[in-house]
Amino acid sequence: MTDQEQTAADLPLPGGNFRLFIQRLGYQCLMSLGVIENPITATKQKNLGNARMLLDDLEMLRAKTEGNLEPEETEHIEKMIRDLGAAYEKEPAE
Repeated sequence: MTDQEQTAADLPLPGGNFRLFIQRLGYQCLMSLGVIENPITATKQKNLGNARMLLDDLEMLRAKTEGNLEPEETEHIEKMIRDLGAAYEKEPAE
């Protein structure tokens, strides 16, 4: 099989990177807030309960990893929680 014949399913998925993991959770939260389109459905749909769950997960990760992260990782998760939390607070309650 040549490089041109490969599909996305043939390529390995990245893993084991804390910042990338946090970014994926943030991306899911943005979809749940209706900020970005779901790439599968090509629609924006709000699910504030799911967004709250993802924010809670990020806050739990921050607490559980406190003191064990590189400074850049700590800064990344703090900014993610701060930015997503601000976007969530702008939404009217369900």
